[in-house]
Amino acid sequence: MRSALLGMCLLVLGCGSRDVPEQLDRVSPESVLFLESAKETGLIFDHFVDKGGEFRLPEIMGSGVALLDFDSDGDLDVYFLQGARMDGDTDKPSSAGLPNAALGNRLFENQVVPAGALAFVDVTERSGLEFQGVAMGAAVGDYDGDGDPDVYVTALGPNALFRNVGDGTFERVDGPQDERWSTSATFADYDQDGDLDLFFSNYVDFTVRNNKQCFSPAGARDYCNPTVYNPVPDRLFRNDGGSFADVSVDAGLGTAFGNGLGVAAADLNGDGRPDLYVANDGTENQLWINRGDGRFENTAMLAGAAVNADGRSEAGMGVVAADFDNDGDEDLFLTHNTLETNTLYLNRGGGLFVDATNRFGLGSYSLPFTGFGVSWADFDHDGRLDVFVANGAVTLMGALHGQPHPFLQDNQFFRGLDAGFETLEGGRVWGAIDPLASRGTATGDMDLDGDLDIVVSNNLGPARLYLNQTGGDGWLRVKLAGGAGNPRGLGSRVVLHFEDGASAWRRLHRDGSYLSSSEPAVHFGLETGRRIESVDVWWSAGLREKFPAPRSGTIATLRRGNGTALPR
Repeated sequence: MRSALLGMCLLVLGCGSRDVPEQLDRVSPESVLFLESAKETGLIFDHFVDKGGEFRLPEIMGSGVALLDFDSDGDLDVYFLQGARMDGDTDKPSSAGLPNAALGNRLFENQVVPAGALAFVDVTERSGLEFQGVAMGAAVGDYDGDGDPDVYVTALGPNALFRNVGDGTFERVDGPQDERWSTSATFADYDQDGDLDLFFSNYVDFTVRNNKQCFSPAGARDYCNPTVYNPVPDRLFRNDGGSFADVSVDAGLGTAFGNGLGVAAADLNGDGRPDLYVANDGTENQLWINRGDGRFENTAMLAGAAVNADGRSEAGMGVVAADFDNDGDEDLFLTHNTLETNTLYLNRGGGLFVDATNRFGLGSYSLPFTGFGVSWADFDHDGRLDVFVANGAVTLMGALHGQPHPFLQDNQFFRGLDAGFETLEGGRVWGAIDPLASRGTATGDMDLDGDLDIVVSNNLGPARLYLNQTGGDGWLRVKLAGGAGNPRGLGSRVVLHFEDGASAWRRLHRDGSYLSSSEPAVHFGLETGRRIESVDVWWSAGLREKFPAPRSGTIATLRRGNGTALPR
């Protein structure tokens, strides 16, 4: 039955889709893992696409979302990236009937502190985070080390750096720049000097003027495959005490490049230094191993992480790194196009990978879908990592022929098991069948109840807020206070030691997914009956410390220098 249904999905390229996103099939709230709550909480944002009939590639790529506590009041605020007109005519109303001035990125302030109830208010105008342009993604990090989160916005050129002034407002400052089409970005201390450097991927050499004409197999005008354009190199900027120097060429990043979309900074070969992984769309992925002397070497092909098990490049969109099998090293999960599987690269140690997608039951389920944003976390608090994938097509879907936006697909949730994953469909997960063209995905505890929620941006559609309904106290959240240059301890590892001798670890990060930035906290689901003995922190700059066991069901803030030193 499963294979027959899969075959039907492949024929229509639209398994689970609906004609319009407003048609929701609700189920009992008691039986679901997530409840969609954007409208009820005031998180009302609609993504704009300037669809003028020219089938420009940026129209289908969507944009991301960033979660950050911009006002330092203890809850997570939401920053959405927005599209804009691409013909440069700022006086003419957009194709959506909106003046160009009405567009732009939007910042929503979370009211759960001090109000006690989750609600959002649009504070864009007074925040200083206004940005006009075809915005793509955002990276969040405290690049000046003053304790407040700063924001870097990527776009269809130019990009922008916003410094958090500290009074709930931002100022746009000179910073790393690129006039081309930039996508995902990450702040990471690659040179381990204590402050946060910036890396971002570039996509292809598309411009409005060089827009190419492409067609579907039936001969109708359609969006081009990105490989019809030339790839462009990614960029690395070293932080020199609050100002940035372009070290892309010196670091060796010009030796190989592709159609970069997803980015993750993680120590993938276990040498203690952050490496860079780039998911490329239709070209070989890159695994930039940090050599420790300021240079990187792309080892993806030799390491088994450049192409899939069949030796083919895939349409890499989103990427996330995590140790899902708890063997001490980080594995990779990538989202891909329809008729390609999402791919799990299992780390065999030392930064060598094998395509283990089918081994762990993740292959066939993703074939009818096009994945973008992705989250790999323990959403149901059973001690195993689950996977959420945001789906939405990029070429016209036969099942939705004649619809205004024929790219709608259901999102997917894969529950982690001891030997792999199981897929949970539709209403069993988020209380609704709600197909959209989903893109950016970020995770964090939006309502401060201890479990992980999901915020999704949708291409030419409304944002979604999926509130986790797990509840209970079978969890632990760890935040870090890591020193002057990297106050949130980005890149650090947190290791839980249990009384039964077992251990589990997570890395504190914001990056991964697609064009998005998540909460800077480490989240553990705790199996029933398992008691914590102690917590180790492997700080990104090299220090290792042990801390007493926090209570389950609490948020523990661990400060660098307050623990007992451990040998490195």
